[in-house]
Amino acid sequence: MQSDIDKELLNPLMDRAQRAASKLSDMSIGQIEKIVRAVAQAASEQSEFYAEWAVRETGYGRVASKIEKNRLNSVPWLTADVSEYIRPRVLTEEKMVEIPKPAGVIMALIPVTNPVCTVFFKSLIALQTRNAIILSPHPGAKACSTHALNLLHDAAVAAGAPPHALQIIPEPTVPLVQALMADERNNLTLATGGPAMVRAAYSSSNPAIGVGPGNVPAYVDRTADIEQAAARIVRSKSFDNSLLCTSESVVIADLRIAQRLKSELVANKAHIVECSEQRRKLREYVYPDGRFNVAVLGKDADVIATGAGIDVPEGTLVLILPITSFGRHEPFIKEKMCPILGYIEVGNAREGIKVARAMLDVMGKGHSAVLHANDPRLAVEYGRALPVCRISVNAEGVLGSSGVVTNLNASATIGTGFFGRSSVDRNVGAESLVQWTRVAYNTDPSEVLGDMEGAVRDSQAAIEAAVTPALAAAAAEPATHLAGLDRDLLKSLLREILTEELSGSKTP
Repeated sequence: MQSDIDKELLNPLMDRAQRAASKLSDMSIGQIEKIVRAVAQAASEQSEFYAEWAVRETGYGRVASKIEKNRLNSVPWLTADVSEYIRPRVLTEEKMVEIPKPAGVIMALIPVTNPVCTVFFKSLIALQTRNAIILSPHPGAKACSTHALNLLHDAAVAAGAPPHALQIIPEPTVPLVQALMADERNNLTLATGGPAMVRAAYSSSNPAIGVGPGNVPAYVDRTADIEQAAARIVRSKSFDNSLLCTSESVVIADLRIAQRLKSELVANKAHIVECSEQRRKLREYVYPDGRFNVAVLGKDADVIATGAGIDVPEGTLVLILPITSFGRHEPFIKEKMCPILGYIEVGNAREGIKVARAMLDVMGKGHSAVLHANDPRLAVEYGRALPVCRISVNAEGVLGSSGVVTNLNASATIGTGFFGRSSVDRNVGAESLVQWTRVAYNTDPSEVLGDMEGAVRDSQAAIEAAVTPALAAAAAEPATHLAGLDRDLLKSLLREILTEELSGSKTP
């Protein structure tokens, strides 16, 4: 049962969000564009400031990578077309008009691994689609997330947004977050976080979009550009010390190119842990008693190596651990949110696909995979075989699957579809926060659509000009009679009914 103290915190958050959402839903494209541009500008200008703060507060990741992530989740909105999810669409051939509607109030979780860029991203897609949003920061990154949200809120209000369109829970607790997710005033939960919280979002009885864990297999085929593949793998795995779920987890190498690949990986500042004693030390440090050591989460490769008691060359970016046996008992075939790559060699592409599938059976179904190859037939077969929703080909997994260097939808939230027990298989973006009313005409040729383009244009022009649409203007004159009932008589009857209800008495 929801406690009184939860209600004291919950109700003001929800009430303010509802009022803001109502005002946002009536705003014009021009108004929303001004708000989004102002928020994106404020976020982009402070990308470096918040990157340093996030690393300082959490101890995770790399400042340079977080600067890039913050910019990737703000700069595009400086020029984005915000009308796409506001202006109705006319489908002439289908004799249909699609009218976008915002969800209303959105509840969103912010992970400790990406505590600022996720605030930027979710705030901007909410405003872009005329939604109000309440963010729940991770306790381990509460200060930087809250400060960033307040910056965005002030910029939004200054640009014309209603107050409290962007809110953050000041003191998040599990009971409060669960109560917010389950509250009937919450129209949608965006769940980015641990499996327990994602499951809670789906079991809240309200609509939710949750994402599962990654565990990215990266197969390097004999047809690949080996030099490019190695550079991309190291660049991706070292990006923010592998805190993004789209980064590679295990390299699967074709035997014919394995030696060349290892040489190129080393040339790009990866260190291969060949010595069996050093491998033992690394295993015991990273997985003591078979459980992941959170002390290595998001840490630099040389810091992890020092903790494990092994020597690595100065400037090492990624540790590579050869895997000699493969199965559920092997923890290094699972997602590792630190710059450590598993490594296994296979005889051919068919074996590579089998290993990738086996990895995903253990963890990461629905998420992502990577392929380095110059054989289109292999790309098709890899895509057919793996139970994932996106595969990046000849690209860094971390940037390819998130849509930065591919034409996938650019996003900080990766849907895992049915395979990963998610409600969405796409990269989550603004399109996930709107639904469409579809006005569909009879397909009978005698039923004519008419000048629907003109009707939509006139309707939108009236909203943009903040004037009464033509249809409403024609009916603006007050009616003297309503369905045959005299207007003054109706007012008198209503006053009588209200008086009786307030006094608790009824006319016999």
